[in-house]
Formats: sequence, C-alpha cells, structure tokens
Amino acid sequence: MTQSSTEATLHALALKHLPADVAEKWIGLLRPGVRLTAAGDGDIVVGKLGGQPALPEGMEWPVWEGHGPLSFIASVDCGALPVRELDIALPDDGTLAFFYFDGQLDEGTEAFLGSDAPHGCAGAQVLYIAAGAAVVERPTPEGLDAYSEVALTARVTLTAPSYGHPGAEEVLGGVDVPDELADAVGDVNGDIGHLVGGHAIPVQGPVEDEIAHSVLGPGTPWNDPRHAPEARRWTLLAQIDTDDDADMMWGDCGALYWLMRPEDLAEGRFDRARFTMQCC
Repeated sequence: MTQSSTEATLHALALKHLPADVAEKWIGLLRPGVRLTAAGDGDIVVGKLGGQPALPEGMEWPVWEGHGPLSFIASVDCGALPVRELDIALPDDGTLAFFYFDGQLDEGTEAFLGSDAPHGCAGAQVLYIAAGAAVVERPTPEGLDAYSEVALTARVTLTAPSYGHPGAEEVLGGVDVPDELADAVGDVNGDIGHLVGGHAIPVQGPVEDEIAHSVLGPGTPWNDPRHAPEARRWTLLAQIDTDDDADMMWGDCGALYWLMRPEDLAEGRFDRARFTMQCC
C-alpha cells in the first residue's frame, strides 16, 4: 500500500467512525516520518547503525560523567535524508550522531537509564557535525564493544498517533476509537523499527508522557495539570529499535527514543534532546 493510499484509508475510516469535527482534527495529527532500514544493493545510503563514528578532530567522545563513555548507536546524513518531506526542522546537511550509555560499563546501568534517571540526559546524547567539517573515524573507547555496522537507507512513510498519545487524547476528548480505526493505525505504524521524525511508535505507553514527567520532576504526580500540556510540547527526533543485524538489544526487545521541542529543533539545539527507553 502506498503512502497516499494509506492516508486515504485513514481519512475515510476517521470520517466514517468519528464525529465530523473530531475526525478532521484527528486527520490533522497524521505526520510524515522517515523509516530507516538496512540498505540493499543500489539503495541510497543515508546513515548507519554501529561501527565507528566519524567525528571532528577537536570533538571529544561523549561521556556520562561518573559513569564512562557512551556507545555509538547510529548516524544519519541530513543531506541524504528527505528532510523536506518532514514537518520537523532538521538541518539540510551535516550529520546527526546518536550515543547511548548501554550498560557495557558500570554494571548494567543501561537497564535503569530511562527518562527519570538522575542526570540521565548525559547518558544519551545527540551530536551535530556540520557538513564539510574535517572528521576522523574514531576507535571505540576501551571497555566498549562496537555494534556491528549496518548501512541504512530511507523511505518516507505516514505515521499516526498511537493509543494514549497526548495530542490524540486532547483531540478525541473521550470519544472511543472504534476497533477498525485502531487496527488501521496499528497497521500503518507497523513494527517499532528505526524512525526519524513523525510520531514515536512506543513499546509501552506514550513516550511523550515519560519525557514530560522527567521535565516536571520525577516526584510530580502523573495527574498534575501541567503534565498533558508539557507532553504535547515534545516531538520525536529519532527512535532506534532492537536490531539483530547490528547486534543491538535494548532491554527485552526495546527501543531508544530521542525527543525534542520544535523550537529547539529550529535552533539546532540538539544538546537539549531528551531521551527515554522502553522495552517489553
């Protein structure tokens, strides 16, 4: 099914099963994303999982102070990505590199590095490397094993808000989503996979809720009136799934999520990205 036919199907189901005003608002939540999959022969390579990162000579390898160096997870070439198909402000060129403290050091702390980990933002970092910068492929720090390298290609896809998504909850206002529409959303989003932009596809509940809880403070009640508005401020930058080819396993078949506020994306403030991890 093509993206246009998928979008038409969701439009039709929303208009069929939801009140007209609610349907139009829900349709407005559909967003483009970029799926990243293993590149085959002849595919345009837009990035990679694992291997060694290429970093500017003066850029230090990311470290979580008090814990150790982060593992290199993935990089994407913004100049090769179809960034103009997205509704988030990614750079037109340059490279984004994703690093994560995966538990190879510090006695398996990875299992506890979620959105509520104290100072955990330093344990999952995004670096932006400007186009044209003189870079050198860096060896993996001692004590870490590099993940197997997998070249990635990209395709634009449609994403729909998952069950419980804070934006969808606001639009639906208590209206029940019929099974036919819910099943169609599940089919559209499909497996977790690797994704840039669009709606996050959670393993558990909405990742936006977890980020909001972290921002407001772990002691904040989940029913705090500030929670939903804060959750709606965050959008997916990238998610990286468990991947057998790269020998990546996040907890029990989980996924890594980096989210940002649109205004920080527009300013290129990737140092303000927030992170959470979910698993089965």
